[in-house]
Amino acid sequence: MTPILRIEDLSKSFGGVKALKTVSLDVGHNEILGLIGPNGAGKTTLFNCVCGVFPPESGRVLLKNKDITRQPTHRIAHLGIGRTFQIVKPFKNLSLERNILASLCKDRTKGLSPIMFGTGLKKHRQEVLRLLNLVGLEEYIDQTPMTLPLGHQKRMEISRALALHPKLLMLDEPFAGLSQEDITPLLQVIKNLRSEGLSILLIEHNIPYVMELCDRLVVLNFGEVLCEGTCEDVQSDSRVIEAYLGS
Repeated sequence: MTPILRIEDLSKSFGGVKALKTVSLDVGHNEILGLIGPNGAGKTTLFNCVCGVFPPESGRVLLKNKDITRQPTHRIAHLGIGRTFQIVKPFKNLSLERNILASLCKDRTKGLSPIMFGTGLKKHRQEVLRLLNLVGLEEYIDQTPMTLPLGHQKRMEISRALALHPKLLMLDEPFAGLSQEDITPLLQVIKNLRSEGLSILLIEHNIPYVMELCDRLVVLNFGEVLCEGTCEDVQSDSRVIEAYLGS
């Protein structure tokens, strides 16, 4: 079966620094693939090349066998990739409902009129409630993100990405900065999304949660694929232990 996402020989430099060196990987249907490695290994750069933030110097990105390399970010989002960021980026002074409408109305309105002027709020409220229900936040629909804990904000960002109806969800360090109280419901959200058939590419440094969630792992080091395989295989690989996990 054709993978949801295929990355072929992707390379990217910043000045004299080779951030990615012919990186290749696949994300399968209904799979959670973990992307791990030391800080500076190229993980977020890879995300940004896939999503169109940075154009790669060489290589290809294919979504369901369609070449999306160097497409603009909004086009890639429309084609079916939703993502979150290491640092949450909500519209701080708008309600959760209007934050989600910014994604939900991408095909149906011009600009930001539904969130700035309220047009379409009633029409799309049930869909917003459904998306918030997926992440356990429906009771906060009328609150602003900045009144909520960081864990709630991260779940809101996932619901905003889901409003794009993605074929692939890309999560950049979803557990960073969270307490165990916030991590537990977020873990369940990700598991539920996978059980509903969504494919997920996940960057995360918290190895116990990576092992709990992921079907396979790819390890990056100095911009290259150091190792890939099942969680058990990667965890016991001597190269990964030396470069990243430690003894």
